[in-house]
Amino acid sequence: MTTLTEADALDGLRDALGLLKDREQVAQRLLDSSAKHSFDPDKELDWDAPFEEGKWFWPPELVSLYDTPLWKRMGEEQRILLSQHEAAALASLGIWFEIILMQLLVRHIYDKAATSAHVRYALTEIEDECRHSRMFARLIAQGDTPWYPVSRAHQQLGRLFKTISTTPGSFTATLLGEEVLDWMQRLTFPDERVQTLVRGVTRIHVVEEARHVRYAREELRRQMVTAPKWSQEFTRITSGEFARVFSVAFVNPDVYTNVGLDKREALAQARASGHRREVMQNGSRKLTDFLDDIGVLRGVGRRLWKSSGLLA
Repeated sequence: MTTLTEADALDGLRDALGLLKDREQVAQRLLDSSAKHSFDPDKELDWDAPFEEGKWFWPPELVSLYDTPLWKRMGEEQRILLSQHEAAALASLGIWFEIILMQLLVRHIYDKAATSAHVRYALTEIEDECRHSRMFARLIAQGDTPWYPVSRAHQQLGRLFKTISTTPGSFTATLLGEEVLDWMQRLTFPDERVQTLVRGVTRIHVVEEARHVRYAREELRRQMVTAPKWSQEFTRITSGEFARVFSVAFVNPDVYTNVGLDKREALAQARASGHRREVMQNGSRKLTDFLDDIGVLRGVGRRLWKSSGLLA
């Protein structure tokens, strides 16, 4: 990782990745892209088509128990059922996270000029996230699965995080929630083993989330250059703790009970799985490399990220 002096960083808004791009120009390009490549899931997807017999709801390699001893004892039908419940649980997690994100974006633009492209794009992203949350909710309702809320403890931690988060902390958490799922969805939507409706949902989400990731990355770079030192350090610590929460919340243990497995045994095997650990680290690598470059993964924060299992 390149180390910059404070003077270098503040001169022309430069960080280890080079000169930062003009905030308004970035936002205007994202607004132009949104005008050309936005989707209405209610019209784009065939919600009336039945699910296809024998198809997965999530690529098997991304299912939490894949390649564990328990997985090897399960029949194909039960494996597919687990993929359906895990897809519903991930959609539920996505809704929880996007509701947090929308509130953080509103906080971010609260005192900024509403006529700026930067604020107008934030409002466009909020509109996207509203559609995504409705899309995920409809996908859950379409199948024979329950809604899988995060634990009460994580709900309360989410409330606390929304209250105390710094602006760079908010954008770091945004990227954590978006980029790991995005990596998985990029493997899902071209996979012909997966249900057509699920592939359609993930395709829409990938296309629109690419803009959200660009917006968050550019703003986080700016924030980590201009924020006071206490805010930067607070961001490192809170983002590391959020990574720990996210990694636990990524698997809802109730899915195991609902497909006829012993919850404790299944959860223990998922946590001990080398394959699962590799999946989560591969899904996080692009993000953690970026965070390392811009100075987020340092000190206590780095140790917290390592303890989350998302950073090797």
